[in-house]
Amino acid sequence: MMMESSPTTARVGHPSKEDAAETSDRIIDAAARLFADQGFAATTNEQVASACGAGKDTIHRRFPSKAALFAAVTERMRARTLDGLEAEIDSADGDALSRLKRVARWFLAVNLEPDMIALNRIALSEAILLGESRAGPWETEPEESDPVTERLVALVAAAQWDGKLGGGDPRVIAAHLLHSIVTGPSHDAMLGRWTYASMEAQDRFFDQAWALFLRGAGRSLPAGAR
Repeated sequence: MMMESSPTTARVGHPSKEDAAETSDRIIDAAARLFADQGFAATTNEQVASACGAGKDTIHRRFPSKAALFAAVTERMRARTLDGLEAEIDSADGDALSRLKRVARWFLAVNLEPDMIALNRIALSEAILLGESRAGPWETEPEESDPVTERLVALVAAAQWDGKLGGGDPRVIAAHLLHSIVTGPSHDAMLGRWTYASMEAQDRFFDQAWALFLRGAGRSLPAGAR
């Protein structure tokens, strides 16, 4: 008599795309926690395998090196940053300069989040040790096009179009804005300081930095009015 196949019989063969994606997500989740908690050098693939329940061979097939695994963690952080930025842009109202100001404040806040600080710290320390120029979670090399930066450049260009910012290359102005708003507090946090831990401290810094940015990038005045 022919036996009917049981619906609970284990599947054999290659995993489905959904299963493979879920496994990769678990690996990246575990790696992100370990990198953030103990740094790049102290984290091993064996620790990642133990933390996520995947075999070392499984991890190696997806991420052939620890650097590749860290790159995957960084890329996911960049994707989440882009999602958050687009949501912030969609919810911003007012004129172009008001929207740019709101997004600039968001950039400051997101770069002071613990996960972002940890990954930026790792990227910077590894770049120094290896003598390389390595980008952080939401940055790319100068010759690359990054959608996060592109959104900010578009906001700068819109403010220029409205006459609220002076002329010039919007990419240069966007880079100057990020440098003046983000770089100091981000580096301060990477050094383990708590200068900008509170929202009040962030607001005070941002208001001053935004005013200084407008003095440099604001609409040009006639020569006799300067």
